[in-house]
Amino acid sequence: MKYTDLPEPEQPRRRIQDLGPASLSTSELLSVALWISDTDAAQELAALHREAGSLRLISRDQITSIRGLGERYADALLAVWELGRREALASQAERPSINSPEDIASLVQYEMGALEHEELRVVLLNVRNKVLKVVTIYKGSANSAQVRVGELFKDAIRNNACAIVVIHNHPSGDPAPSPEDVALTRGIIQAGNLIDIKVLDHLVIGKGRYVSLKERGLGF
Repeated sequence: MKYTDLPEPEQPRRRIQDLGPASLSTSELLSVALWISDTDAAQELAALHREAGSLRLISRDQITSIRGLGERYADALLAVWELGRREALASQAERPSINSPEDIASLVQYEMGALEHEELRVVLLNVRNKVLKVVTIYKGSANSAQVRVGELFKDAIRNNACAIVVIHNHPSGDPAPSPEDVALTRGIIQAGNLIDIKVLDHLVIGKGRYVSLKERGLGF
């Protein structure tokens, strides 16, 4: 099947116009970026990305072995990865300041909103609330029963961070915090108080949306 066979409101190019890129899955983003019309080819390429963990780790032979894809798709994928790498380097050099939930969301919403699995990340901040680093702590699932609160602060301590922001995504697309999310937030704040690292916020990312637990007074 081709993406153009879908009803127009469901086609990736239409949805990226109506809802933004965060509303698309990885396979749909690849189909738009590389002009892949075949859904099976895009999904197979997305599966390779999921297994490799990075676009740069997908070999040219793996791409050209997918039916319907060839050398030009491999070149396009390399170009997309290089653009992303340069953008990441530029962002690191600028060290953006965090002054609001919108500032936090702008760092990760594009990527995390499109993830097909759950991830929990921590934004490390210096004394002026400038970003030092964004660290991925958990992949796959991050409910309160599995998260070890101490893991969230390891990199903060190593990097002399003065504050952190916790972020995780809901692959369902609904960013509404669960009771477990609220309980986890309380535990993180308590741990941060003990080691003098302030927890500024906890964001839940959905598809094109996010929720700030601090703004809603959940756990704070």
